[in-house]
Amino acid sequence: MNGFNKRIRAFFILSSLVVFLSVFLVSCSSQEQASTEEAVTIWHWMSDRENAFLELAEKYEVEKGIKINFELYAPSDAYTQKIRAAAQTNTLPDVFGILAEKRDFASFIKAGHVYNLTKDMEEDDSRWRKKLFSKALAVNMFLEDNSFDVEPGIYGVPIDVTNIQMLYNKDLLEQAGWDPDNPPRTWNQFLQANRMLKERGIQGLASGWGEIWMIDCMASNYAFNIMGEDKVMDTLRGKVPYTDPDWIRLFDLFRQMRDEGLLVKGIVTMVNKTAEQLFANSKAAFAFNGSWCVNVYHGMNPDLDYGAMLPPRASDNFPMMVWGGAGSSFMVNNKSLNIKKAVEFLKWFTDQEQQVFLARETKNLPSNRHSLKDIPEVLSQFADDMDNTTHPSIWGISEFPIVIEKFNKGIQSIIIGEKTPEELANEVQAAKVKEMKRAEMFRRRREEGK
Repeated sequence: MNGFNKRIRAFFILSSLVVFLSVFLVSCSSQEQASTEEAVTIWHWMSDRENAFLELAEKYEVEKGIKINFELYAPSDAYTQKIRAAAQTNTLPDVFGILAEKRDFASFIKAGHVYNLTKDMEEDDSRWRKKLFSKALAVNMFLEDNSFDVEPGIYGVPIDVTNIQMLYNKDLLEQAGWDPDNPPRTWNQFLQANRMLKERGIQGLASGWGEIWMIDCMASNYAFNIMGEDKVMDTLRGKVPYTDPDWIRLFDLFRQMRDEGLLVKGIVTMVNKTAEQLFANSKAAFAFNGSWCVNVYHGMNPDLDYGAMLPPRASDNFPMMVWGGAGSSFMVNNKSLNIKKAVEFLKWFTDQEQQVFLARETKNLPSNRHSLKDIPEVLSQFADDMDNTTHPSIWGISEFPIVIEKFNKGIQSIIIGEKTPEELANEVQAAKVKEMKRAEMFRRRREEGK
């Protein structure tokens, strides 16, 4: 009986301890949540914008009484690893960015990490949504029946936008006898301007085509210009072959640039940073580069006198399209205790005044379409063409990676004289047919396995 009493006493002691620990842990958890709710924490990778972000955070705290903690994790590779690790442990901050392809973006959403901003964007007659560039929002949107099986909606806020265009050095054009206020707008004018530059020993086009995605970008621009969006998309679907005359005409543009001596030496192995140095130091009259270059060129040569324009059109049949959209975007953590505060801050962050400030300080294009009149002229020239932007991430269909590699490396081969446009067209189409057959085989196997 005595032993039984001891066990009862021990049971009550243990029960009291469990209750105490439960109350203690709940109390600690509540305190931790309360402290978390006091500030909005934002993780980012943009070291060049850190000071501007901190200044805006201080301004917001003064105006709204809410503290914003910007936490920088650079370089971008290290940031990406941190975000992935935080997602796995459910320790993401209130606001963060995702540096990955659309497929990875979709996986974050489907795992419940990203808040759907659609209702917030559409409040008050879509006031927030309407002030942002639609092409930038499209990068952060998933439409009905998307291939990633994500609930339709807007899942990110663009804080700036970008597009890739042609840059021209006004001083070098003037030296060659070309009116610097009227840069070449057509392909024939482009070739003629280059001939005038060559006569004075001035190199033509610099670009980082050792990074083959930039070749893909320029080729895509001219594909849209020569044959139009529908035909480009039908090629990706396999309905139009790469041996079509329009594709051969596209490949021949690179042959013409080679034969005209328009490209700087070593362009097929050149990284973009080297190309940027050439253009910034007036060693090339033209550059194919993105709007981020405004900040880069300012750092390399603040006195550089240059402008931005659409690549000279090779056809009058269709408009010239350029790659562009959201430059950097922020997402709200769907599991955050501060969703409402985070959303309100991002609304403020993308208001006209803050966007003008960011554009001036960081020399990036604002995502707010009403902020363009107060930014540097060259940024305005980039911004003027945002309606001409497109990007593979919004096409809803993509080419096989092997075909893309064959396509881009083949253009490099044309530039160095190893292939003709016709030879490349045949090789790319052969790769396309092979990959389509492989995909069909896998599809049939999946169906048979069901």
